[in-house]
Amino acid sequence: MADQYARQSFLGPRAQERIQTARVAIIGLGGGGSHVAQQLAHIGFQQYVLLDPQGIEDTNLNRTVGAIWADVQPGTLKVEIAKRHILSITPTSVVEALPDEWQNHLNELKRCDLIFGCIDGFMNRRDIEGFARRYLIPYIDIGMDVHLVSGEPPRMAGQVFVSMPAHPCMYCVGLLTEANLAMEATLYGEAGESPQVVWSNGVLASTAVGLTVDLITDWSVSLRETVFLSFDGNKGTLNPDVRFPYVSKAPCPHYPISSIGEPRFISL
Repeated sequence: MADQYARQSFLGPRAQERIQTARVAIIGLGGGGSHVAQQLAHIGFQQYVLLDPQGIEDTNLNRTVGAIWADVQPGTLKVEIAKRHILSITPTSVVEALPDEWQNHLNELKRCDLIFGCIDGFMNRRDIEGFARRYLIPYIDIGMDVHLVSGEPPRMAGQVFVSMPAHPCMYCVGLLTEANLAMEATLYGEAGESPQVVWSNGVLASTAVGLTVDLITDWSVSLRETVFLSFDGNKGTLNPDVRFPYVSKAPCPHYPISSIGEPRFISL
């Protein structure tokens, strides 16, 4: 085991122990989530909760790491593909593969040290971040989209967002707004699936995994607060979002201390 991870020993003398005992959840095992699962396995993470209700289709093969053509006909579950891939790299891993919506497995998520969100939609992001904030769990979100502008090449954009309890949330930085939530609600069922390609998912997932290792091991002794990076796929750049320097560094007002922990119901 020591030889296997010798080249990442710079992470610290107890880093591998922390990595192997950390429990991580990945919500969404399509494009970005499949990259995250693969890289975590190579690094040595061994405790997983995987959540995705869908089976693989031929249209998923352009971006889902670990999926093969033989998975298409039986519609192999995406969580089972990810589990198979993880165990092929680290056979001693403990993997809970749950082919279901994440909202049905809150108890499993509460026991996690960190949650990855690799799904589409502003509402999904809002709900997962709200859950993570309630239980003081760091939440790492990745996402990308392609915007079509008349007379111009398609514009590929995305983000990596590390949501840290008490620090600025997605509302604070403008990633979530009432306007984009309302627009999504209006288009619900009509917008279709977002365009996805394997290389942009790889860039975002790799960055998210790197930030995760820093959170778990503290190797850089610098990652303490929210991180908001914006991806420009047309230029091939990933930089701090231009809005972030202007965000208030005061405690997040959207998730106050009174909202931490199990919900309390009061009889009226």
